[in-house]
Amino acid sequence: MRPKFQADNDLDQRIVVATLRLDPSIDFRTAPAAGLHNTPDDEVLAYASREGRVLVSHDRKTMPEHFGRFLASGKTSPGLIIVSAKLPVGRAAEWLHLLWEATSAEEYVNSIYDLP
Repeated sequence: MRPKFQADNDLDQRIVVATLRLDPSIDFRTAPAAGLHNTPDDEVLAYASREGRVLVSHDRKTMPEHFGRFLASGKTSPGLIIVSAKLPVGRAAEWLHLLWEATSAEEYVNSIYDLP
C-alpha cells in the first residue's frame, strides 16, 4: 500500500500543491484541511497516527524529539518525513512523489526519514 501523507502546519504548502501536480492521486492532506492550525506537535502526531498518515514536516528542531516521546509511550506511528527548509519546493515535491511511487507505507512505520 502506498503511503498517505499529512502536512504539518509548518510545511510550506506549496510543496503539497507541487506534489499533487505531479500526481493528483497522491493522498496528501494539508494541515488546514485536517484542522491542525496551531496544534501542538504531540497532538499532530496522534492525529497522523489515527489517520494512518506519514507526517511531513520542516520541523527538524523539535518534531524528532516529540516523535521519540510518542513512540516511547508505546504508540505506533505511520512515520515522519522531515523536509529540509533549504530544499527548493520543486525538488521537495519530486522527492515526495518518488517516495510515494516507489515505497510502501509499511517502510515508514515508527521511522524518521530525512530529505536533504
